[in-house]
Amino acid sequence: MNYDFNNFKDALEEVKSWLEKELKTVRTGRATPAILDGIKAENYGVMTPLNQMANISVEDARTLRVLPFDLSSVKEMERAITDANLGLSIMVDEQGLRIVFPELTGERRQELVKMAKGKLEEARVSVRRERDEVWNDIQQKEQSGEITEDEKYSAKEEMERLVKEANEQLERMFEDKEKEILEG
Repeated sequence: MNYDFNNFKDALEEVKSWLEKELKTVRTGRATPAILDGIKAENYGVMTPLNQMANISVEDARTLRVLPFDLSSVKEMERAITDANLGLSIMVDEQGLRIVFPELTGERRQELVKMAKGKLEEARVSVRRERDEVWNDIQQKEQSGEITEDEKYSAKEEMERLVKEANEQLERMFEDKEKEILEG
C-alpha cells in the first residue's frame, strides 16, 4: 500500500492560493482592483464587498474608478476604503469614486517588501504544519502495521519532494512580488 498524498497536495494548493491572494493585497505603485477585494461597506444594513456594490476598473496606471450601482452608497464606500487605511487618496465626484495610488517612496517600497516577506513566512509555517501532520500520520500507519518501514521511508521522500516543490513555488511568488514592488 502506498501512502495517499491527495489531501496533503490539496492543503499545499490552499497555502499557495492563500499566499497569492495575500500578495495581491500588498500595494504596488500600480492600480489594481484586487486591493479592494477585502473591503466591505454597509449597503442597506448589510456589510457587502465593494465589488458587489460597484464596477471597479483601472482608469490609468495609478487610478481606480469605482462606479456604484446605487449612488446613495458612495459615502459608505468612501468611509470603508478610508477605514481600511491603505494609504490611497479618495476623490468623490458625480459618478462615484476615483482612487489614486500615490507614488511609492524607496522607504515605503522596503516596508511593502517586508510585509510581503512576512506573508511568505506565514505560508511557509503553514506548509511545515501540514508536513508535520502528514509525517505523524505516516509514522502512525507504520506503527499500526498499515505500511512497511520501506514504504514509510518512500512516503517520507515523496512528502519532502512535495514540500520542496511547494516552498520553491512560494518563493517564486514572493520574488515576483518583490520585483513588482521595487521596480513599481
